[in-house]
Amino acid sequence: MNFDNIGLQAPRILLPREGTDMTAWAVVACDQYTSEPEYWRNAGTLVGGKPSTLNLIYPEVYLESGNGPQIISSINRKMREYLSLDVLEEKNPGFVLVDRKTSHAPSRKGLVVALDLECYDYTPGSKTLIRATEGTIIERIPPRVEIRKDAPVELPHIMVLIDDPEKTVIEPLFAEKLEKLYDFDLMADSGSIRGYLVDNEKLLRQVAGNLAKLADQEYFNRKYNVKDKGVMLYAMGDGNHSLATAKAIWEKMKKDAGDPASVMNHPARHALVELVNIHDAGLEFEPIHRVLFNVDAEGLLSGFAAFHEKNGSRVTVRDLPGKAELNTAMRTPGKEGIHAIPFVAGASRGIIEVEKPAKTLVVATLQDYLDPYLKQASGTTIDYVHGAEVVSRLGGKDGNIGFFLPAIDKSSFFRTIIVDGVLPRKTFSMGEADEKRFYLECRRITAGKA
Repeated sequence: MNFDNIGLQAPRILLPREGTDMTAWAVVACDQYTSEPEYWRNAGTLVGGKPSTLNLIYPEVYLESGNGPQIISSINRKMREYLSLDVLEEKNPGFVLVDRKTSHAPSRKGLVVALDLECYDYTPGSKTLIRATEGTIIERIPPRVEIRKDAPVELPHIMVLIDDPEKTVIEPLFAEKLEKLYDFDLMADSGSIRGYLVDNEKLLRQVAGNLAKLADQEYFNRKYNVKDKGVMLYAMGDGNHSLATAKAIWEKMKKDAGDPASVMNHPARHALVELVNIHDAGLEFEPIHRVLFNVDAEGLLSGFAAFHEKNGSRVTVRDLPGKAELNTAMRTPGKEGIHAIPFVAGASRGIIEVEKPAKTLVVATLQDYLDPYLKQASGTTIDYVHGAEVVSRLGGKDGNIGFFLPAIDKSSFFRTIIVDGVLPRKTFSMGEADEKRFYLECRRITAGKA
């Protein structure tokens, strides 16, 4: 069932048949724990030979392994195997209502749906229903295309935000009597998850109708005090590059078809995502920190100061005597007009203070320097990590430096994107690494079945 006015589809979800070890089946998003290969080794040990989404994804920790073609071939082969052996069973068209418990939140509610890629444009300044919230790195799309282009099914770690302060779309569904699809503990002490099938036509139309109210142009303009901004109903939370990959494949499919109208009903037109209300109490925006490896920390810090002072800011770098002072600095809100960036570099700890910064966000002040620095710093690499303890551990090794960044305010998130456009890449995270979406639901994206 399609609701084209709001870019929404009730998809046919594929889930493992009854009796499958669901803890082994569900695996965290592939872009997590990229500096911790032991996490993925432990996942492999837990899975063993059981059916698992671990066999259907490409963990980014292995991107530099040199085995890309073999891994991608194995992924596609396993997808076909799971379909042919009926490891996956197709449900009636509908949504999946999700209740996720983590070690940080007792409940985070979501709704798995399919979104229309015709309504998505990650280009800065776009006015489409679905918009990117962080900068899209075009170079990151082609490798992902190689993974998806021959895949018979998709399985998302994409999370998309809606701004529903009255909680009209997702939350009322929990009062309904729905078929339970799954209820199990997630691996690696990552909490638990329950899912319910929403396939009643009345409820499907209820969801679509309430989303349509959020997308009403007059309501939208009043809510955000804007005009001429189009309507942004869906804002990317996690998985922007995955959705951009699906978009790239869809655009190529239309181009190759000659007559785009001939493929408009193809399942690749839509992409599976989980909708989350930004007002959900279980959703917290966490910062994404930076760790640089094989770096001259002293040279980097002096270069940072020179870079920003050239642009009219005043930069001070202060040493911090111990962990207690570093922890205090991380918890202390920045003063107005000053961006404070605590850091750890080997055995040293400190804080950078930038007065009169040129950018609004602290992350932009840091990333504006790191981007050109990394292009000329031979042998230095960067990782974007979740959790202060990981920054302390990795940044505390000789030759490394880790920067601690603050979280952004989710209450003003939608209006910031609508008015100012996309944020710097890797600005925020929807929770810590173990709170990320686990691969679970699947959907066919090849012709034959929608």
